[in-house]
Amino acid sequence: MNWANRLTVARFFLTIAFVIAMTSAWRYAHTLALTIFVVASVTDYFDGWIARRYAMQTPFGALMDPLVDKVMTASAFICLIPLGAIPAWVAVVIISREFVITGLRLLAGSQGRVLAAESIGKHKTGWQIATIIFFLLEYSIAELFPELLQLDRGFAAIGETICLVAAVGLTLYSGVSYLWRHREIIQAQ
Repeated sequence: MNWANRLTVARFFLTIAFVIAMTSAWRYAHTLALTIFVVASVTDYFDGWIARRYAMQTPFGALMDPLVDKVMTASAFICLIPLGAIPAWVAVVIISREFVITGLRLLAGSQGRVLAAESIGKHKTGWQIATIIFFLLEYSIAELFPELLQLDRGFAAIGETICLVAAVGLTLYSGVSYLWRHREIIQAQ
C-alpha cells in the first residue's frame, strides 16, 4: 500500500476518532474533535497531491478516497445535528446528494465507464469542510473561552448562514450539474 492510500485509510480511522470525540462527554471533546477533523481534512489534501505528484494513483485510491471523504463529511454533519448547530434537512440534502452521485458512478461502472470527480465537486467538498470547521471552531471556543459566549452572536450567525448557504448551494448545484452532464448513463437504462 502506497503513502497516498495509507493517508486515505488513516483518514477513515480519524473519522472514527472524530465521531467518538463528538459523542463523548469529555470536558474538551469538541476541541479534540476539531483537531482531529482538521488533521483528517489535511490528509484529504495530501493523499491526492501525493498520488498525482508521484504517480501513485491506484484503483483502491480512486474508489476509497472519495468514499472516505463522504463518510468523513457525512459523519460530521450528522454529529452537528443533535448539538443544534445545523438543521437536519441540511445533512439530509448533503448526504442524499452523495448517495445519488455514488449511485450514478456505480451505474457508470456497470457500463464500463469511470466518472471522474469534477472541479465543482472539489469546491463543494471544500465548502462542506469549511462549514464543519466553522461550527466545530464555535464549539471549541465555547469550551476553551466560555466568557466569549457573552459577546454578540451576530458575527457567528452571519458566518453560520454564509457557510450553510454556500455548502448547501454548491452541494445542490454540483449534484444537479453532474447528473445533467451524465444523463446519458441514466437514459441508457
